Amino acid sequence: MHLNELRSRLTERGLKITPQRIAVYDALVNLRDHPTADRIIEYVRKHHPNIATGTVYKVLDTLCANEIISKVKTDKDIMRYDAVTEKHHHLYSNDSDRIEDFNDPELDELLMNYFRRKELSNFKISDIKLHIAGKFSDTGK
Repeated sequence: MHLNELRSRLTERGLKITPQRIAVYDALVNLRDHPTADRIIEYVRKHHPNIATGTVYKVLDTLCANEIISKVKTDKDIMRYDAVTEKHHHLYSNDSDRIEDFNDPELDELLMNYFRRKELSNFKISDIKLHIAGKFSDTGK
């Protein structure tokens, strides 16, 4: 999502466009690897030393609560953040804690069709997100 789209989404949700929100979102987008709050804070403080740590946490909570970003919890119970709001899944490496986005519309359709056929009673599926665990073969990231 580009800055103009972020501004539109903030406005649509009745949120003010503040330098702190822009800075936190900018950090999340530039770090690109589903960073932890600590990495986001480090990035923000490097580029905007006057933004307090508590403010970064509040901004992350606000952006999550308004579905502008999302939380991704790893198998090691580490909370990470994701700026990609389009439908996607995650490839996760237990040994390196690396997360990469995985887009596959064919898989999305297969999963939705599978659960439509199951006719789950008393439960309506709004979304399906896979956390695919394994190990990356390259040494990058």
